[in-house]
Amino acid sequence: MISEKKLIIPRLRSADDLEKDGVSAEIGEVNWPETYGYRPEVTLFCGYTGREIVLKYRVREDYVAAKHTRINSEVYRDSCVEFFISPGGSRYYNVEFNCIGTAYAAFGGPDLAGRVLLEKKKVSQIKTFSTLGNGYIDTRKNPEPWELTVAIPFALFDEIDFGEIDLSNPKGRTFRGNFFKCGDDLPVPHYLSWNPVTRKGTPNFHLPEYFGELQFV
Repeated sequence: MISEKKLIIPRLRSADDLEKDGVSAEIGEVNWPETYGYRPEVTLFCGYTGREIVLKYRVREDYVAAKHTRINSEVYRDSCVEFFISPGGSRYYNVEFNCIGTAYAAFGGPDLAGRVLLEKKKVSQIKTFSTLGNGYIDTRKNPEPWELTVAIPFALFDEIDFGEIDLSNPKGRTFRGNFFKCGDDLPVPHYLSWNPVTRKGTPNFHLPEYFGELQFV
């Protein structure tokens, strides 16, 4: 039986109230421990407003890197955090950020060859703030935690027709999703998730059957 967590996401009066009024969760599932056993400390804060979902990632890891500075570049190779969301079924959105807030966003099914990038103009609507700034970072040791806050407009999620389920108005609805931390090209690669991914083999986050439950209240 596949393990499934639930996250109850509250509505915020303001995005500034995230830590006080939002919900927190740990991104700490080490899914492929035989090969990738390193576990950075990752805390997520989550809430939503009338127009966007707001996420803050607080990360303590041994190394950081942010070599990808263009929208929709390969941020998963850097110090990276990710958010996947779906109303259900096999289609979903994935939004990924390196530690300086460079964003990558796509939609479709789990066949990676068939996924479609969101237009750069659309992705640029995501607001980001990083305690590491927004400039290129070569791989370096980083003993202090870093934080990345992102505000993703619900308007981005209009590429897939889910019928009566409307991602632009989530209040009172339950979706499927997961949150991740990775760093493919860091000195110590790692692949953490909020909801566990128990499939063996090569690390893969694109498995909707391992999404947890996201309830917007």
